[in-house]
Amino acid sequence: MTSGMALQTHSGMINQLHKSFLIVIPVYNEADNIDSLLNDLLVCPELDILVVDDDSPDKTGDRVKQHPQFDKRIFLLSRPRKSGFAGACKDGYRWGVANGYNACGTMDADRSHDPKDVLRLIEAIKQGAQMAVGSRYCGGIRIINWPMKRFLLSWFAGVYTRALCRIPMTDPTSGFKMISREILDAIDWQLCSADGYGFQIELHFFGLRNGAKLREVPIVFTERQQGTSKMSKRIVIEAMITVIALAFYRICHC
Repeated sequence: MTSGMALQTHSGMINQLHKSFLIVIPVYNEADNIDSLLNDLLVCPELDILVVDDDSPDKTGDRVKQHPQFDKRIFLLSRPRKSGFAGACKDGYRWGVANGYNACGTMDADRSHDPKDVLRLIEAIKQGAQMAVGSRYCGGIRIINWPMKRFLLSWFAGVYTRALCRIPMTDPTSGFKMISREILDAIDWQLCSADGYGFQIELHFFGLRNGAKLREVPIVFTERQQGTSKMSKRIVIEAMITVIALAFYRICHC
């Protein structure tokens, strides 16, 4: 777990062995979206769900605990304050590994990722992939309702990341994925220092350096209809710096 932060796990399954898949959903003020998302994800019988909540003022965590499947297939990891997207993902992955899941993934809570596509990520893992990543650009562009400025930022980020980090992915900034336990165990999390969405790039970079068999799964990405985006200039700048740092790491560790 994150150093120096007390985490409250609302679950009775710690130290139990599971042979299934876990999707981690970091949330902050997603009460309007969480119920429908959880219900759609439960359609997959092999999937359990971990919501990582940063003490959302809109009581997203309380909505999770009120679900009929809470503490059965839906679990909640409560963090005492808003402490960063990357930390939420890492805490979720560690929780999944500690509880014996074969593979763990992440997705957004804002409905931009289609819950049905989780089944396709799981199938890719079953077919031998160790890192199955939902791609908005594999075989064409599949983005709905994004403003041109946001699309160009995402497209440039992919070109920039591939050029400097040599990551062979059409969508290296994607946050929709499923990763095998073996690769999660192999990653040195201390090397992943980004706090925001640059963490996604770090995760792909170090996963591939640890020999992950990659498969990109084409998805349709839809801009959120409820709530507000967490993207900011600070996050963009951090991601750009992260790519430069990874490029230097690649050069120094050839």
